[in-house]
Amino acid sequence: MLSMVFAQVGLPIEGIGLILGVDRLLDMIRTSVNVSGDAMVSIVVAKSEGQLDEAIYNDPDAGNFSELHLEKKQA
Repeated sequence: MLSMVFAQVGLPIEGIGLILGVDRLLDMIRTSVNVSGDAMVSIVVAKSEGQLDEAIYNDPDAGNFSELHLEKKQA
């Protein structure tokens, strides 16, 4: 598809390599912005619906699955 666009515009086909090298970086940036936005909207909606437990959200040990953390929770 990109080669057809390049041919129509009059650009050399060899330029695809340059575009693909930069596109990978831009794709990662677009993905991280998309994931961050989805997470933010989820938090805003959960808070507006009264479903956000801020104690869990602000817990510094949340997601820590080390053995010490698990033993502390079970004790």
